[in-house]
Amino acid sequence: MAANHEHRFGVTKMKKAEVKIGGKYYANVSGNRCEIQIDAEKPRGGWDATNLATGKKILIKSAQRLLGEVGAKRGRAKVTTEGNVTVVENEPATVETIGGESSTAVAVLKKPRKAKTESTETRDAGEKRLSCVAAALKVLGESSEPMNAQELITAMESKGYWTSPGGKTPHATLYSAILRDLAKGDDSKFVKTERGRFTVRG
Repeated sequence: MAANHEHRFGVTKMKKAEVKIGGKYYANVSGNRCEIQIDAEKPRGGWDATNLATGKKILIKSAQRLLGEVGAKRGRAKVTTEGNVTVVENEPATVETIGGESSTAVAVLKKPRKAKTESTETRDAGEKRLSCVAAALKVLGESSEPMNAQELITAMESKGYWTSPGGKTPHATLYSAILRDLAKGDDSKFVKTERGRFTVRG
């Protein structure tokens, strides 16, 4: 039965280079899966080992009889009678047949590929804040009344449109930028309604 499961579910058997003296492995012994410990390598090939369940000395003739290292992560999977595997976890799994005999074969399950995450550049671009002037225009566009530079700075920060990068007088910086825009005449985006108060050009 175990041999059939190994054939059906593609158990990954070990290679000689992966076997270490003193290592503990799962092995197929007399058709049954058990835990063994490798004691020594034999000069003509194979290894002397101990069945950890019975304490008996056994001979492992080939690395292909080893089914994996003890302690490796294993998930669980269920197998229908037709042999379709429903994966519950992503690591190599103990396999059980539904409505039938349980099997001790190890099914090798592929890990799913990680979904691609958006690049840092794309994410950062989406999070860019408005410039000071653009934020001021947005606030004025939402306001029915003209505002001065200090009121604009307060509204911009409270709405989350813009925050001062550390300047001590952001309102003075904004005021100067608005005056430069007003110098464009009819092409300016701001309109001065009275001393120190502005709105947007309609």
